[in-house]
Amino acid sequence: MRAAVLRELGRVPRVEEFPEPTPGDGEVLIRVRAAALKPVDRQMASGEHYASPRELPVVCGSDGVGRLEDGGRVFFGGPRRPYGSMAERTVVRKAQCFQIPETVDDDTAAAITNPGVSAWLSLKHSAKLNSGETVLILGATGVTGRLAVQIARILGARRVVAAGRNRDAHASLRELGADATIPLDCGRQELTEAFRREAGQEGFDVIIDYLWGPPTEALLAAISRSEFAAAGPETRLVEVGESAGPTITLPAAVLRSAPVTIRGTAGIPAMDLLATAFQDVMSGAASGRLRMEIERIPLADIESAWQRDARPRRTVVVP
Repeated sequence: MRAAVLRELGRVPRVEEFPEPTPGDGEVLIRVRAAALKPVDRQMASGEHYASPRELPVVCGSDGVGRLEDGGRVFFGGPRRPYGSMAERTVVRKAQCFQIPETVDDDTAAAITNPGVSAWLSLKHSAKLNSGETVLILGATGVTGRLAVQIARILGARRVVAAGRNRDAHASLRELGADATIPLDCGRQELTEAFRREAGQEGFDVIIDYLWGPPTEALLAAISRSEFAAAGPETRLVEVGESAGPTITLPAAVLRSAPVTIRGTAGIPAMDLLATAFQDVMSGAASGRLRMEIERIPLADIESAWQRDARPRRTVVVP
């Protein structure tokens, strides 16, 4: 079969012939129809991700959409190595397959599931967003950030503030449900003042952070206080990504002066949570309440697609 094969970490995968997969106990054979090319796929192929392969060659791709041998159409995740989703066929545990509504096409299901479920779980499960709260999405111009803006609104946020580095995308963020936008391509003091202004007296209830690094430092400076005051409502900051930097400097005064809790998204959620989030995302996609830009490419073009930045679109690879 034809597949996007990685033979050396740090290199670009190439389309080659690869041995056919054979399902084992509890596994199913998938005839792949579409697979999303995500940042995590590039990170794992580079060798920089904690889940990067230790034995090569492997087929790239961690999830996708395909048909089972009985004809059922499913979204699947976590193919058994050395197989991956960027191939004509792959093999995966049956428990890791989810039926797709007929009203959602292959490309949309492949593109929206991973970032959509991630954003949904970050907001509803990790941040425990309540209706009527104020949300800041830090890194809102990326694929997942744009979905997080929409999901926050679906979950009942009273106000959504979107901060992103791509100024050209700010107008579309308002169309997706953001009440205000903050450009991140400015000086530290100007950025801190912008966060402080949008936080206002009530502050942010929930912050979903896809950036970390300097933008998060400016944000924490904005929500900390320089005088004694009665504690206000808790701010729940959920750290999801690190595209602006892997570390921050966290002054102790931030945690002593402001009721802020920083939490992560470590581990794989329970299967029932994943299934519920998947259904919610599929429902949003089917109704048109969740929208995203998609670029469709044939498997033969994986080398060129791998090396270009498709943001704010999600690339979908079709065998």
